[in-house]
Amino acid sequence: MAPNASRTSAPVGAPPTPEDPTVPRGPNPGQISIANQYTLEQKLRQMLKDNGCDPAREDIYRLQGVQLIDNVRQALQLPVRTFDTASNYYHKFRLSFRDAEYNYQDAALASLFVACKVEDTIKKSKEILCAAHNLKYPDHPLSQDDKNFEPTSKIIIGLERLILETIGFDFRVRYPQKLLVKVIRKLVSADEARGFLSVAYDMCIDIYKTFAPIKQTTYSMVMAVVELTALIRGRNTDDIKTLDPYKWHTNRGCVVETMLDLLDLYTQFAKSTKVGGQFPLDKFIDVKIKINKEVEGNLRLSRFQTWCERCQAEEKDIHPITPGSATSPATTGSYPGSGTVKRGSRGSESAMRFVFDAEQAREETEIVSEYFKDEFEEYEVEVEEAIPESEHPRPGRNHPRHNHNHRDHGWAPYQRNRHGHHDRHHKGRKGGHGGYY
Repeated sequence: MAPNASRTSAPVGAPPTPEDPTVPRGPNPGQISIANQYTLEQKLRQMLKDNGCDPAREDIYRLQGVQLIDNVRQALQLPVRTFDTASNYYHKFRLSFRDAEYNYQDAALASLFVACKVEDTIKKSKEILCAAHNLKYPDHPLSQDDKNFEPTSKIIIGLERLILETIGFDFRVRYPQKLLVKVIRKLVSADEARGFLSVAYDMCIDIYKTFAPIKQTTYSMVMAVVELTALIRGRNTDDIKTLDPYKWHTNRGCVVETMLDLLDLYTQFAKSTKVGGQFPLDKFIDVKIKINKEVEGNLRLSRFQTWCERCQAEEKDIHPITPGSATSPATTGSYPGSGTVKRGSRGSESAMRFVFDAEQAREETEIVSEYFKDEFEEYEVEVEEAIPESEHPRPGRNHPRHNHNHRDHGWAPYQRNRHGHHDRHHKGRKGGHGGYY
């Protein structure tokens, strides 16, 4: 018998086993999802990388999805508030899910369906699908009671739940159009107000084809639209320069970032916008060069107001850009065909709780974590282990020695000559006196 020291670890203060009926067991607190109104540019790009989005394809689907929302909204005569809300939900949904999992057209129409409920301009899913179909196929219009909309209607209703989970049931959305009218009335004279507002209002629609609405506040978007409209038209620039961004609850960096986002849209996708076709491309390029010179000459300004170079360098190798799936939403054909809705994995292991107050969620997490913390201590225990006997005993121990039917697997067989008799002159084992015979 030999003592053997083994090291084991046991949890200290571990929760009781289910067999113990004396100790009550509380419910699992589950996962907490905190609603977030804003997403910074660096976080936004990281989410696109994690989803494996193709940058070129992502731009096209973003523009076409927002354009589809705007066209259906005008066909159903919905207010612009519904368009703002739907576009905001559409951007957040596509940042949370891969574009290969859902058709971008279904996501756009589902966002409009949710926005109609939020803004109290309720429309049925089949009404929205019917309007989209009649816009795409004007020669073959259908009514909303047509059976062809049944499969797609189920998809829209299924995506509704995912959109609600994506926004965290936080229905707060910013509407820059109302504030835009007030600012123009204050800064622009009555003679110039009509022409100025027509361009600025269209630009307020185009801004939702960028990610600026989920990055900036209402004041930042309005100030950027007003200043960029004045620079493009070449009028009222002196009145715009007198504005103090801090009095409008914003800063110069956010305004410049929003203007550059719009100028990137107009220089790269002018045909997909409302304002891009009203002015020559050289005008947008000249304004962009002017703003870039201001950014380079001011140390306080940058292309993006909040950017961490150290975080970008660390994430460059950890999260490489992965190509998108070969099966794109344009080829899956879930619009207007049939398909099943893929449920997200969030909340599959435990319940998902949506919280609006981040500070309250942080305090709750700290309190609950004390009850789910596993603490361990190490100690040594001496255990006596028996030495096992040999599995193959030698001949002569507990079994007949001259049994020819028995083969000893622990020793080599005897050598035989060509007549089948034992060869007495065979070589014995090293250190022995010949073989056993």
